[in-house]
Amino acid sequence: MRLAELSERSGVSTATIKYYLREGLLPPGHRVTATTAEYDAGHLRRLRLVRALIQVGGVPVATAREVLGHVDDESLGRTVRLGAALWALPHAPEPDEDDPAVVAARAEVDRLLESLGWETARELAPLSPVHRSLVVAVATLRRLGYLWDAELMAPYGELMHQVARRQLDFMETHASPTEQVELAVASAVLFEPVLRALHRLAQEEESARRYGIE
Repeated sequence: MRLAELSERSGVSTATIKYYLREGLLPPGHRVTATTAEYDAGHLRRLRLVRALIQVGGVPVATAREVLGHVDDESLGRTVRLGAALWALPHAPEPDEDDPAVVAARAEVDRLLESLGWETARELAPLSPVHRSLVVAVATLRRLGYLWDAELMAPYGELMHQVARRQLDFMETHASPTEQVELAVASAVLFEPVLRALHRLAQEEESARRYGIE
């Protein structure tokens, strides 16, 4: 397809597509002449992912470029490739390690990972922005008086492990490693709001069942 058709099928203006091409967010088309190029289904899929990252996820262009660079790095194994792409997404800032709430939260998160048997997560903890985000969240809860510990978090961790299995099962239905990592990144941006909304709906439903709606 030519640029005009790519724009029509994606709903993204040609000017924006050209901007994404210049910024390296979208791979170049297959050159037909000196002034025209052809685009394929891979370009359409990538364009939709870029829009999801930037418009829905609020990811800055520079960060999106870094994420997509990891997605496209075929020299990496699938786990490292996926992890690098997800780590490049925005996360919580560095916590204050002198804050008692942070110290306590880090200890409970470490106990949680040990109790769940998540060895890779434990090994990568010093480098992982995802681990850092969990520590920051638990520390914030502790400051508010909600003393979440490893025992309280463990059932949630087990449920999230089931969710991760289902997501990877679905990811593996796609043909190429690049498509699989693209899907995982899209899920991180788009599926987490789905989980959050389902959680809140479940809270509403369970509250109504327990306490009524009057």
